[in-house]
Amino acid sequence: MGENEAQSGQALGDSVTLGNQRHAIELVSQCVQGLWEVVNNLTRLRPTKRLEFRVTIFGSARVARDHWVYAAVRSLAKELGTVGCGIITGGGPGLMEAANEGIALAGPEAQQRSMGIRVDLPFEQNVNPFVAQAYDHRTFFSRLHHFVLMSEAFVVVPGGIGTVLELMMIWQLLQVRKIHQTPLILLGGMWTDLVAWGRKYFLRPEFALANIEDLDIPHCVDTADEAIGLIRRRYEEWLREPGEPSR
Repeated sequence: MGENEAQSGQALGDSVTLGNQRHAIELVSQCVQGLWEVVNNLTRLRPTKRLEFRVTIFGSARVARDHWVYAAVRSLAKELGTVGCGIITGGGPGLMEAANEGIALAGPEAQQRSMGIRVDLPFEQNVNPFVAQAYDHRTFFSRLHHFVLMSEAFVVVPGGIGTVLELMMIWQLLQVRKIHQTPLILLGGMWTDLVAWGRKYFLRPEFALANIEDLDIPHCVDTADEAIGLIRRRYEEWLREPGEPSR
C-alpha cells in the first residue's frame, strides 16, 4: 500500500496519529466546525417570553464617577429600573458601573436585575460592585452573542472603540433582520455625527453601500428622557405581547 493510501486510510479510520500533522489538524478543524454547528442550533431556541425586559447599556469604561455623564447614565438606569426593566452592562468600571449603580438605586428588588457580561482582559478590573449577576467570557465573540440573546433593547452612551464595535454589531443584526423589535438608541451628539457620516458615505448615488432605511435603524436622541420614552413604549408593547414570562 502506498504512502498516500496509508494516510488516506488513517484519516478515514478510527484513529489519527498526532505524528500525521496534516490529518490531525483537519480532524481538529472538523470537530471545531461541528461544535459551532451545535452552538448555532442551540441558540436558535428562544423562550416564548422572558421573565424580564432587559436593556443593555453600552458605554465607556474610562469615565470617572465625578463626571456629569456618569451621573446622567446612573439616572437613566435608575429610571429604567423603577419602571421594571433589568439592566445589562459589560460589568466593568466607568459608564458600565454607572448603569449598574443606577438600577441598584431603584431598590433591592431592582438590583437583582443588574447584570454584567464580562470578557477576560489582562488590563481590566474586576466586576463592579453593583452587579448582581455576573457572567465571564474568554472571547469577545461569545460575549457579544450573549448580549444579543439577553436583551430587549440597547442604549449606547458615550464610548470608545469597544462601544463602537458593540453598536455596529447590533446595527448590522437589525439590518439583516437577525433580531427584531429591538430598539437601538444612540444617546449623545457623537453618535448623531456617526450616523450623519454614514448617510454621507453609505448613500452616495454613484456608489451606494447601504439602503436609506438602514440608516434609520438607530434612534438618535439628545437626552436621557427621550431614550426612556422610547424604551417605555417598547416595554409597554412587550407587556401586551402573548405568552407568559419564562422562568
